[in-house]
Amino acid sequence: METITLAQLLEAVEGKLLGEYVDLDTPILRVDTDSRNIHENALFIPLVGERFDGHAYINSALEGGAAGCLTVRERESYLPGKFYVKVTNTQKALRDLAAWYKARFDIPFIAVTGSVGKTTAKDMIAAVLGVKYKVLKTEGNFNNNVGLPLTLLRLDHSYEIAVLEMGMDRFGEIDYLAGTVQPDVGVITNIGDAHIERLGSRENIFKAKCELLPHVRKNGLLVLNGDDELLSTLKGNTPVPALFCGKGEGLDCRAQVTGGDSVSHITCRLTTPHMDREVKIPALGEHMIYPALIAAAVGERFGLTPDEIAQGLTQFVPTRMRMNIQRRADQITILDDTYNANPQSMRAAISVLADGHSKWKAAVLGDMLELGPFAPALHEEVGQCLGKSGIDCLVAVGEMSEHMAKGARDSGVPLVYHCTDNDEARKVLPQIIKPDSTVLVKASRGMKLEELTAELMELTKEA
Repeated sequence: METITLAQLLEAVEGKLLGEYVDLDTPILRVDTDSRNIHENALFIPLVGERFDGHAYINSALEGGAAGCLTVRERESYLPGKFYVKVTNTQKALRDLAAWYKARFDIPFIAVTGSVGKTTAKDMIAAVLGVKYKVLKTEGNFNNNVGLPLTLLRLDHSYEIAVLEMGMDRFGEIDYLAGTVQPDVGVITNIGDAHIERLGSRENIFKAKCELLPHVRKNGLLVLNGDDELLSTLKGNTPVPALFCGKGEGLDCRAQVTGGDSVSHITCRLTTPHMDREVKIPALGEHMIYPALIAAAVGERFGLTPDEIAQGLTQFVPTRMRMNIQRRADQITILDDTYNANPQSMRAAISVLADGHSKWKAAVLGDMLELGPFAPALHEEVGQCLGKSGIDCLVAVGEMSEHMAKGARDSGVPLVYHCTDNDEARKVLPQIIKPDSTVLVKASRGMKLEELTAELMELTKEA
């Protein structure tokens, strides 16, 4: 973040200065929302949630070095040498500050959303654009109504382009985030079952994701998955021009897998309006053609050559716990995909596992959350997918995963364990490790299956 003054803060958030503090030239060097991690001369913004109120930590933040804070109410006392700015809502003020701050930068912004693969698409777009530009991108899970404004506040004038991920689990969230960004390019990777518990149907998820569309700037571009049955209905009906990507005939950008080593990469033929060539993608699974196509389309939009796009794709590195490939001794491979899960991403991960050359293929899979009344059937379908894919073993972890175990048994998976929690699963893991094997670990983030990945790493030696 570049320095702003207290006077500029007051303007950005339409705030009122409280107490006796009068130095409007006070510099603000960054914004913090966690009182446990305060930096010198920061602005502390106390957020309010259902179970917490950051106002309780204002004194701690100020005593820890913050220059001042926002607050929705007047204080009983004011620390000397610190400023207090009253606003009606601290989260709205964070958004207003981010939007005001963003307006200082005349660079393109790319917004990426979708049910599955938005983080991979964001990372791959950033890798491609990074060949030519200095790129700001969303880090970790900073894709919500707090994380996205904080990402915008990381901007400085060395950045030439920004790639921002947008998550949601209810109506209005994409509208809120996209309204803050007003992107030059909007990307929707697909429409799946993630968060169907709140939204009720894939059609409603589609509507929620499409809240992005009206916020894409005039003369902007949309990049959409043309193989998605719902997104494909947008052809000829978007507020700005759209490129449709996928395997299907007649799409603007197409890809076909041509090879790979089933260990570290795939190769595919990319055909776009400006390139037709084979590229290497350092990741596994046919589904990786979609983020590659999206990244190529965005790269072309911003003037990258086919050679630069191909180079950028080879520089893609997945976010931690997103299909990270861990090589161990005795030809053992661990596929750590524990960051999150939904039915579509589960099937894609199982496909990666099935495509491997190992003699023994095992899956350690946990509950997929936020599926509501659809959960039992969707978990059972994932279990059936394991049997159809020829997987040798399943360790199902969690309450809902009992349905996954049933589907696996019914579809012919030879060895199936159901464990109620991670502790119970730990006792099973030594039994599923064999030489020349691949083990996939995946679940919704709330299941914390990265604990089981760590256990598998302990049980196996490094290659």
